[in-house]
Amino acid sequence: MIVQLPSAVRAYLAEPAVADPPRRVRRDWMLVAVAAATAALEAWLRTDAEWTSMEPGWRWGELIVLCATVLPALLIRRTRPLLAVVLAFVPMLSYGVVVAQYEDYGGGLVTGGVALVTVYALYRWGSGRDGLVGIGVVAAAGLTGLLTSTGTSVGDWIGGFVVLGIPIEMGLLVRYRGAAQQRRIEAVKAHEREELARELHDTVAHHVSAIAVQAQAGRALAATDPDRALAVLAVIEEAASRTLADMRAMVGTLRRGAAEMAPQHGVADLAGLADHRPGDLEVDVRVAESLGDVGPATDVALYRIAQESITNARRHARGATRVTVWVDPEPDAIRLTVQDDGEPPSGRPGDGFGLLGMAERAELLGGHFSAGPSGDRGWRVEAALPRRA
Repeated sequence: MIVQLPSAVRAYLAEPAVADPPRRVRRDWMLVAVAAATAALEAWLRTDAEWTSMEPGWRWGELIVLCATVLPALLIRRTRPLLAVVLAFVPMLSYGVVVAQYEDYGGGLVTGGVALVTVYALYRWGSGRDGLVGIGVVAAAGLTGLLTSTGTSVGDWIGGFVVLGIPIEMGLLVRYRGAAQQRRIEAVKAHEREELARELHDTVAHHVSAIAVQAQAGRALAATDPDRALAVLAVIEEAASRTLADMRAMVGTLRRGAAEMAPQHGVADLAGLADHRPGDLEVDVRVAESLGDVGPATDVALYRIAQESITNARRHARGATRVTVWVDPEPDAIRLTVQDDGEPPSGRPGDGFGLLGMAERAELLGGHFSAGPSGDRGWRVEAALPRRA
């Protein structure tokens, strides 16, 4: 008889390990050093009867096992979480079983609780199959520890498994919250790419359509060398028409059925943002007269970033009364600066999906984007985009 696992369990078992987990950093070494020093102090200063009744060799032996297996496991807990759990529990578990044969052993170093960090890491970073094996290791460790302890009550059993369950639940919670956040980020990036693809399509389609019209006119007017002109113009017309059809099909797929074909706004429309004041917020737009030629994609992107920045100021800048927009030329780029005079938001810069979308658009066009507090007051957004992306 084949046992059908619940769909949630099957989905978890199919989960791969988190890609590119953080590598060791200085804080990890500091954690190991602090845990080792704390364990040594505990072994030296602990005075309860169960601990002091043990032979000194057994006591210091447990400290050695802890420092030799559990603490190094902390260094690999993200990259090899299952091995970290095995190192953190199996040697300590085996040592406890041996000691219980000779001593009235009722526990061990409280500092050994750092092994729970590896349990958290297993369910935060490891694969679903690793988590299944790890729960067996953790459960075996818990059972053995309770069985080898003297005077264990029902409450001890319940409390022990609750303690072991807490890092598992925390690891899974943080893992799925991180996955959900990543999906939202990817959705924002995908949406921005679709918008940019539509804008690029509209721009290129305009020029390709003009090529097709000129090619048709050339065919009609070619009189001096009809055969050669007709052959060349026929090739131009065919290539232009094919390119236009292919781009329509490609961008149509990216749009997911969107049918909007309205003209896109650009730098020339920035003044309209000042006319539509969002609430009591005054918008001041200053576009340099010597701006020069701006490519269509950059033109649209400048407007979109300015519009989104003004919207963010209205929503998040507490006490803001004014937003200033500057558009200035650079040798090979156009610089957009948007600054308000309100209090910066309490969240970290870059937490918002609006900022993420603006940064993605600037990066796709080959430009640069930054956003953050401006001095003691105000929030500043800067984007430098190439004249022709």
